Amino acid sequence: MMLDLDRIARDRGVDLRVWPPRYDASYRPPPGDLHWLPDVERATPEDRDALILSKLRAQVRYAWERSAFYREKWTAAGVSPDDLRTLGDFAKFPVVQKQELRAEQTAHPPYGRYLCIDALEVARIHGTSGTTGRPTVFGIGRDDWARIGEAHARILWGAGVRPSDVVLIASFFSLYMGSWGALAGVDRLGATAFPFGAGVQGQTLMAVKWAQQMQPTAFYGTPSYALHLAETARGEGVDPRALGFRILFFSGEPGAGIPATKKLIEETFGGTCIDMGSTGEMTPWMTNGECSERKGMHLWQDIVYTEICDPKTFQPLPYGEEGTPVYTHLERTSAPMIRFLSGDLGRWTSEPCPCGRTYPRLPQGLYGRIDDMFIVRGENIYPSAIEDVLRAVEGFGGEFRIVISRTQAMDDLLVRVEIAKDHEPRRAQIEREIAQRLQARVGVRPRLELVAEGTLPRTEFKARRVIDDRDLYRKGTSS
Repeated sequence: MMLDLDRIARDRGVDLRVWPPRYDASYRPPPGDLHWLPDVERATPEDRDALILSKLRAQVRYAWERSAFYREKWTAAGVSPDDLRTLGDFAKFPVVQKQELRAEQTAHPPYGRYLCIDALEVARIHGTSGTTGRPTVFGIGRDDWARIGEAHARILWGAGVRPSDVVLIASFFSLYMGSWGALAGVDRLGATAFPFGAGVQGQTLMAVKWAQQMQPTAFYGTPSYALHLAETARGEGVDPRALGFRILFFSGEPGAGIPATKKLIEETFGGTCIDMGSTGEMTPWMTNGECSERKGMHLWQDIVYTEICDPKTFQPLPYGEEGTPVYTHLERTSAPMIRFLSGDLGRWTSEPCPCGRTYPRLPQGLYGRIDDMFIVRGENIYPSAIEDVLRAVEGFGGEFRIVISRTQAMDDLLVRVEIAKDHEPRRAQIEREIAQRLQARVGVRPRLELVAEGTLPRTEFKARRVIDDRDLYRKGTSS
């Protein structure tokens, strides 16, 4: 049965008969409802695909008419909106990569020619930090920002957040999109926003004190920062469980999708750990988001259409395969990303979720990046696999670093690991256990260096735990 768009418009506060969709900002489901938009979230994949194709064709046609960037790119690839008759046809369209966005903005500053509205209509400017190259600017129109709030609210609802919640947003309020998206979603959902921020010296200690006073019921940040907050609380004699977080939802790094880290966060705070996120370019980034069942991130395909693709050919892969997400906006008028190559890694499935949603899922979340994977002695190794091993070891002190180097022609893998203070007498036993587990998991027996708890620096944002010094060896031998 096809989706009844007339009834959805009448009952659910969203008109999907037009593009872009029109939303009723006063609409909100009853608190006891599990789904914000059940007609679409629980639709058969075939019925929802018909809706997705309709939105996709409108989005592609819009970009063709408004963007010289896309028009030139697609013409060179021999495709146009007229070629998009089925979802299968979409794989003919070329992917967009980050370096293209940077080059486009260099040639046509400041926004590039993929901005499909007049520059005077840009309501918000965000962007990347530029730590790995030229910063990328995101120009977002006012109508798009309202739709971003709608999407985040809907997905936060699926995670279990309700209007009665007080949400502590403990992340940078800057160019970084995550904090602002969370705030927009919390506002639209009708919960109480507590935009505390992060990054100022002494702010984590203040977060503990404010959380004790205000008793927020939900938390947003990075997994690394949540664990740093817990350490700070314990240092003040405060049990992190006493902070009262019922739900903790995360983005920015893969920790919340790593089983041992998820378990640690839930045991530490006594709340539900929810994994979310994709990329800043694809805001609303929560379109990869777990529901309250915590069975991996749903791909909310009618908001941002996601294909899991071969990292080399960029062709879609069948369910069960590992690949890189390629994302496409379906409701963006300002700077749409169409077949944007994320560079992340995940494995998808179409197996049903107990929540009743019929979206495909990433059961293990996004557990790495193509460029984060490193090869040591012929083995492909992901930092998330090492983290999963370490956090499952009793006596692990909370932080680690991975150092890859080369002496002569042999790669060397060093894992520097903190050991908990109260487990120092078991140091030799813990070292043997870690070495055995790591060799079994990653196929290489690393050198281990155990250091005291608190030795390695903590972070209030994304953890950077891999140091690859092999280039120093290469440069030295070639000079």
